[in-house]
Amino acid sequence: MLPVTDQGLVLHARADGPVDAPAVLLLNSLGTDLRMWDDVVEDLARDRRVLRFDKPGHGLSQKAAGPLGIADLGRMALAVMTAAGVPRAHVVGLSIGGQIAMDIARRAPERLDRLVLSNTAARIGTAEAWRARIAAVAETGLDAMAPGVMERWFSARWRSEHPARLALWQTMLARTDAPGYAACCEALAASDLTDACASITAPTLVIAGAEDGATPPDLVRGMADLIPGVRYVLMEGAGHLPCVEDPRAYAALLRAHLG
Repeated sequence: MLPVTDQGLVLHARADGPVDAPAVLLLNSLGTDLRMWDDVVEDLARDRRVLRFDKPGHGLSQKAAGPLGIADLGRMALAVMTAAGVPRAHVVGLSIGGQIAMDIARRAPERLDRLVLSNTAARIGTAEAWRARIAAVAETGLDAMAPGVMERWFSARWRSEHPARLALWQTMLARTDAPGYAACCEALAASDLTDACASITAPTLVIAGAEDGATPPDLVRGMADLIPGVRYVLMEGAGHLPCVEDPRAYAALLRAHLG
């Protein structure tokens, strides 16, 4: 466990792997905690220093006192790197984690080696849709919303083949702090990183899932087309969390890109 304090807020982070190895920062999706990466970390941490953290209101991190923006989350991610003694790292971001990674590329390119943007977009959804979700969470709670979210996160085949694992992921989402979840929804409602994409200079891999119901492949490909020199990969049969559905193939993609 690595406690990280950012502007008075205590965040739960982890650092795995050899201390002197090349560093990789993993940034997870809305409604998940750092355990989202467990199966990938098992592979990467053999020869890399792997960092990850829980966003405010997720996992063991404290919840923020007020609204959040993607820039706030980017600052927190950099604080995790600093606390771990990592001046520079490869950064892998999935969904809202991808937007946090783009913010790092924009604000602190000197701290970024290679970039992976997975199942994400320059703009995810509309402000109206996110605020409707915030209202729904306030009215009925995450527990009521969780089954529908699972359909967007995971392919139909994976849900059918792994009912017990699916139940655990649904529980993770349902137990997320509702105000913390809503604060991250507000960050997504206000976020448009279209201009940031065009200015990315780090070698970038973009990953999409063919069965992703949250950030469909066409949306992800549209973002990829904005990034100079990008490599785009479509994972067939995978949903919004390919690091969970097919961690071996996902880790292989990361290794091939990160070197």
